Amino acid sequence: MDRRFGLAAAALAAVLLVWTATKVQYAPWTSPVARAVEQRGPLSDTEKATIEIFERVSPSVVQVAARSAANPLMEAEGPGASGTGFVWDREGHLVTNNHVVENAREVAVRFASGEVAQVDLVGVAPNYDLAVLRIRSVRQLPAPVALGSSSDLKVGQSAFAIGNPFGLDQSMTSGIISALKRRLPTNAGREIANVIQTDAAINPGNSGGPLLDSAGRLIGVTTAIISPSGSNAGIGFAVPADVVNRIVPELIRNGRVPTPGIGIVAASEDVSTRLGVEGVIVVRTTAGSPAERAGIRGVNLSSGALGDVITEADGKPVRRLSDLTDALEQVGAGRTVKLTVKRGSDPREVTVDVVDIDRS
Repeated sequence: MDRRFGLAAAALAAVLLVWTATKVQYAPWTSPVARAVEQRGPLSDTEKATIEIFERVSPSVVQVAARSAANPLMEAEGPGASGTGFVWDREGHLVTNNHVVENAREVAVRFASGEVAQVDLVGVAPNYDLAVLRIRSVRQLPAPVALGSSSDLKVGQSAFAIGNPFGLDQSMTSGIISALKRRLPTNAGREIANVIQTDAAINPGNSGGPLLDSAGRLIGVTTAIISPSGSNAGIGFAVPADVVNRIVPELIRNGRVPTPGIGIVAASEDVSTRLGVEGVIVVRTTAGSPAERAGIRGVNLSSGALGDVITEADGKPVRRLSDLTDALEQVGAGRTVKLTVKRGSDPREVTVDVVDIDRS
C-alpha cells in the first residue's frame, strides 16, 4: 500500500513538473498591449502653489557664466558649473553674488528661453557678496522678481530656491527657513549680519539665485553652503532681502557701496569671551578717526589694561562686532551714532561720526 502510494505521488509530481515547464516556456514576459493609464485626482493645493511659484518666477532667473581673466576657459564657480542671477528691474539690471563674477573678464547670461545675452558689470559689494549686472541691449525682459521683506520671517516657514546647481538650469528646490540672524564671513573680511539659514537644497551653481517665500517673493539671495563634501548638506545661507534692497540701488547709482565705520580695531570674540566681557573691546583707534576725536580709548599696551568697551549703539545692545557693524550700516556714512561706552565700571554716552572707512 505504501509503495503504491509513493509511486502515485511520484507520478503526480512528474505531471505537475511537465505542466509547469510548459506554462513557463510559453508564458509571455510582457503583455502584448500597453496598460491603461490610471487617472489621478486633482493636484493638492500645496502642489498647485509650488507650481505657480516656479512658473511665475523661473523666467526671471538666469544662468550666469563668468570667464575669468586668469583662465578664460574656466567658469567662475569651477568647471561644469555656473552661477545664478535674477531680474531686478525693467531697466535690465540683474542681481547675483560678487563671488560669481569676481575677477571676471567677460560675463554672459542665459535666460530660461535659452537666449544668451552679454552683460556689463555695474558694481560689486564684496562686504555683502552682491553684484549688479546690466544687459547690454535691453530686450523684452521677464518681469522682475517680486520683492519681499526679511524682517518678518519666521523659522519654520516655507522657502524655495531656483537656480542652476552644477549647471543644471531652471532647478527648483524647497525646504524651510531653518534659522535667522546667522553671521556669514565674506571674502572681504567682514561679516554679513542677519543671514537666513535654509535647508532648501543649495549646491554650487545656485549662488546668486533667489530664495523665495510661499508667495513667490524674494526674501534672500542664496550665497553659501556648509558642507564637508562641497554638495548640499541641508545648511545653506542667503543674504536677507532687506540688505539686498538697501545695497542694490546704491550699486546701480554709484557702482560701489560705502563701508560705514568709526575707525576702531576691535578684539576678537574669543578674547571677549575669555575675559568675560560682553560688548566690543576697542584695541585701538586709527589716527584722526571719528572714534579718536570722540575720545574713545583702546587697550593700554604698556599695562595691558582694557580701555573702552562699546555696549550699545543708538540704544540697541552691542554684544559682538557684527552687532556694531550692523548698527553702523543701518545709520549709514555721513551721519552720527550714539554709543554707550564702558571704561572700567563707568558707562558713558558719546556721539560719533560715521564715515566711509574705505575713503577716509
